Amino acid sequence: MRVGPSQDEIRRQNLGALLRYVHLHGATTRAELTNTLGLNRSTIGALTADLAAAGLVSEGAPRETGRAGRPSLVVRPESDRVFAYAYSIEVDRMRAARVGLGGAVLDRWELDRPRGLTATEAAPLLAGAVKEMRHGLPQGAVCVGAGVAVCGMVRRDDGLVRLGPTTGWVDEPIGTTLGSELGVDVPVTVGNVADVAAFAEHARGVAAGCDNVIYLYGDVGVGAGIIAGGRRLTGHGGYSGEVGHMVVTRDGVRCECGNRGCWETEIGEHALLRAAERSDARGREAMLAVFDAADRGDARAQTAVRQAGDWLGFGVANLVNIFNPEMVIFGGTMRDLYLAAAAQVRSRLNSNGLPACLEHVRLRTPKLGEDAPLVGAAELAFDRLLADPLDVG
Repeated sequence: MRVGPSQDEIRRQNLGALLRYVHLHGATTRAELTNTLGLNRSTIGALTADLAAAGLVSEGAPRETGRAGRPSLVVRPESDRVFAYAYSIEVDRMRAARVGLGGAVLDRWELDRPRGLTATEAAPLLAGAVKEMRHGLPQGAVCVGAGVAVCGMVRRDDGLVRLGPTTGWVDEPIGTTLGSELGVDVPVTVGNVADVAAFAEHARGVAAGCDNVIYLYGDVGVGAGIIAGGRRLTGHGGYSGEVGHMVVTRDGVRCECGNRGCWETEIGEHALLRAAERSDARGREAMLAVFDAADRGDARAQTAVRQAGDWLGFGVANLVNIFNPEMVIFGGTMRDLYLAAAAQVRSRLNSNGLPACLEHVRLRTPKLGEDAPLVGAAELAFDRLLADPLDVG
């Protein structure tokens, strides 16, 4: 005999749905919540009262109203009080932020990351950022978790970084290590930087409302976060999205992963700087210098940008043909390359993309900009709260 959910389970599901809506959409009237969630007014009132009592939302009159009659109360997330810590560990820098419920970045911190820095060495530096941010916490503030975005292949079950060719990490337990350094009793969730950035842009960025999205993220290497049917596509172990390691030319340049001819050997940092004959330079500033030189008419830089842009369009065409997305977003250094070589990207995409797959696809840059990995890492941390609001806090 199948037993349906209990009243308590239904109530918790409804609490989670209401809090998630307010978290993603911001201040929302009770009337809108009633219409959107399909619940009656008294139920909405009871749910918001429970969430307010838990300190997760507040209720008040709308700041402006042009309508006659009694205005509907507005439910707002308690962004200052309820927050998560977010980290983004990139090849040349590390960033930390305190992100409030509702997605507001309340505080941020950044540090250069020497290439070769291990997880054991990075964790105390990141924990130090938290200690600095704690000084400005309002009274009664509650941390519900921490999320980490990292360049590399992240095992879904425990957040172990199995391989980060561009960071030099192999089997690094950054989540466990960082959790020990933080010294707080909150879970630390780890995800791939492209995957969590896609999560953020899909939840509250340029891809909000799109069910099929590819987010291309470039640092030294290239990865992708993939949203398919409205869900993150992470693969069996969590390792999907390593599009930078698609082999696009059999006898090409050796990649940091050990293979030859990977896509990122044609569009990544090393490829662009090598083509521009600037192999002695490195980092995003060096790439930006190539784009700037191309804008100023430097012939060698222009050739390098055109070549990389053509390869970028080649790979995007393959991804569009495979996944049929509504939107492709270019983040990190892929944003810089796309903006510098949009004509080459679109030309190659139009040449190699299947007409049916090209009909509705849009090419975009992130609405959240460089905050996308931080906001996405915070979303990982908020997920447990949103699933069961009264079990956290």
